[in-house]
Amino acid sequence: MATLYVTEPRSLVRKDGDTLIVDVPADRQRGTERRSVRVPLIKVDQVVIHGDSTVTGAALAALLEQRAEICFLSADGRFRGRLSPEFSKNSVVRLEQYRAHDAPERAFPLARSFVYGKLANMRTLLLRANRKREDDNVAAAAATLKELMDRVAALERDPSAAPPDPSAPQAGTVEGTLMGLEGAGTAAYFGAFGRLLAGGWSFERRTKRPPTDPVNALLSYGYVLLMHQVAAAVQLVGLDPYVGYLHGAEYGKPALAFDLMEEFRPIIVDSVVLTVLNNGMLQPDDFSEEFGAYRLTDKGRRIFLQKFEERLDTEVQHPIFRYKATYRRCLELQARLLAKALTGDIPQYRPFLVR
Repeated sequence: MATLYVTEPRSLVRKDGDTLIVDVPADRQRGTERRSVRVPLIKVDQVVIHGDSTVTGAALAALLEQRAEICFLSADGRFRGRLSPEFSKNSVVRLEQYRAHDAPERAFPLARSFVYGKLANMRTLLLRANRKREDDNVAAAAATLKELMDRVAALERDPSAAPPDPSAPQAGTVEGTLMGLEGAGTAAYFGAFGRLLAGGWSFERRTKRPPTDPVNALLSYGYVLLMHQVAAAVQLVGLDPYVGYLHGAEYGKPALAFDLMEEFRPIIVDSVVLTVLNNGMLQPDDFSEEFGAYRLTDKGRRIFLQKFEERLDTEVQHPIFRYKATYRRCLELQARLLAKALTGDIPQYRPFLVR
């Protein structure tokens, strides 16, 4: 199963038997002719629509019937909305999810696991990328991350402490300390990330709204794509993507999807960013700039999406189950592990860690 990305402006996705047909109109400005692309419906588990393209009612019905999601993004990659199939009938796991959210002694270990997984995988990426570089600054950032991982692992919540405000943990609480350690680790990681780039690319700091350079544009776009992959996995398992443990509950914010994607950010998105830039797959003219904000051109987006999909389909040995699975499948497996931890079928949630 794979994701169908519709990136060409004013395209039409329609159904013809057991096939999806993407009709791409001619574009005089770019000198392209009208064409059609056929995709077997059975191979599609998600469709991502960029910009002003359209999906017919028959195609929507067929996709929803096979439990495929349709995600709508603006032309520059910002999230607009998501059309999902019928919600899982597994109300038991959602009840446990809500109970855990309101029980600090259950919510905190989950949040701690998400942060630990994120820090560990950021450290692994730095160590891997620094094997040939032997950059002292990168090595120092990796050492900082190891220290922070140890501090996160040692954090324990006082059972008698007052319940925290999940949307804004105070600095003096163990929840506030956890968020502080996560923030310190992210700062150390992105402080060294620019030193992993070759070919004249520069990166000073992480900026999101708007992304002020090509590297930030790639990171932001990749995180949006990853979030929707995780949200789909969460919903498939029967969990509510809007109720999380590390990220606070806000209207319209898929907090649990953000929670679970933390450990996958560096090993999927950041890895792809380094690959496409350091191997010369993207060039400066694959980005456009407007009022200080950068975005991928159509050509650049196609290249990035191809490598992103290749990364999702890369097989690795799952660190817990010990069998090979694609990263795409691992997203679902982690969601299932979380569900098992919530219902008490396993003692605790263990994050996805790479070596």
